[in-house]
Amino acid sequence: MGPDDVMSERKTDLSLLPVPGVRLSTIGAGIRYQGRDDLLLIELAPGATAAAVFTRNAFCAAPVTLARHHLHQAAPRYLLVNAGNANAGTGARGLADARACCLALAEAAGCRPEEVLPFSTGVIGEPLPVERLTQALPALLERLAPDAWPAAAHAIMTTDTVPKLYSHTFEVAGQRASITGIAKGAGMICPDMATMLAFIATDAAVAPEALQDCLRAAADRSFNAITIDGDTSTNDACVLMATGALGNPPIVATGGADYMALQAAVESVCIELATAIVRDGEGATKLVRVRVERARDRDEARRVAYTIAHSPLVKTALFASDPNWGRILAAVGRAGVEQLVIEEVNIWLGEVQIVAAGGRAANYTEQAGAAVMAESEILIRVALGRGEVAAEVLTCDLSCDYVRINAEYRS
Repeated sequence: MGPDDVMSERKTDLSLLPVPGVRLSTIGAGIRYQGRDDLLLIELAPGATAAAVFTRNAFCAAPVTLARHHLHQAAPRYLLVNAGNANAGTGARGLADARACCLALAEAAGCRPEEVLPFSTGVIGEPLPVERLTQALPALLERLAPDAWPAAAHAIMTTDTVPKLYSHTFEVAGQRASITGIAKGAGMICPDMATMLAFIATDAAVAPEALQDCLRAAADRSFNAITIDGDTSTNDACVLMATGALGNPPIVATGGADYMALQAAVESVCIELATAIVRDGEGATKLVRVRVERARDRDEARRVAYTIAHSPLVKTALFASDPNWGRILAAVGRAGVEQLVIEEVNIWLGEVQIVAAGGRAANYTEQAGAAVMAESEILIRVALGRGEVAAEVLTCDLSCDYVRINAEYRS
């Protein structure tokens, strides 16, 4: 299922669709960047529900720890997001700093600290400049507006070259619901969450359990099916918010028509944002889909797909438009597939078959392979000949600019 399967109306320009029950504001707090906004505040109307998925990195950042804890204590009223400093690898001080920001916002906004979710992205291992954040809070509260989604998408960027934002409508209980999402991410992207942040909101009314089920399934097919460099961040988080402003009977269980419409809409936004993240991968010049078919199970298919997508040799060949198909073949062979019968393996670049029955396809030509590799969007398709299960991973090439960007990141 792709995004176009569920869209009745779609906006990808900078206007986006406001979501009733959500207001946003941004400001330049000088956390790391100068001359740009780097602090975002999202306000949710009373009665809104929220769900989230977070990084599985053992060194998860202080705001991840605190946000996860707060979600179990109360329904959120505010999300506070800063760019430029990850507040990760900062120990007890980092957790205290994240708490201090939540407390300061709660006092300024008149809510409980547990109703504030903190998020950070940026350089790891540096203390969070708490005073700069807290000094900016009064202005952030004054600037809250329903149409500030584009500014929000810009404020959370780090090495991103473009904002990631997407919006459309869907039908719930005979009414037109809105859904809008933003994301950031360009490097340190790999599943368990795929450094990325994403914030998605709808005005539909959804019970917390149903919302969590919906987000988990959507993330599995989007943010957890992409990779740029194989590095899982300390700060990854994706939050799905439902304000209930639409006035529909709350969606409380999976399986019904309204839930399926919600699931399709959320998945559409997540896929669009995840694709935008990979397309904007640090130094990326090509968007690459790796599809593994005829596997015994989904884990096997994904394992082979990720082995190909993570291979520096495959990724550099993609950058060079070099149809060095032996690198793809070698990646399949080292993916840990037990008792792989190589004579059953077939591989394609786009529509060009490069491997048939475990060896070079008889009709393959270097010219045909090079033509596919020169395209800006490439499909690598592998059939294992072991079953009927398929899985797909989205990745990009590995360019000279990736090395430069990451070598100079802290300078």
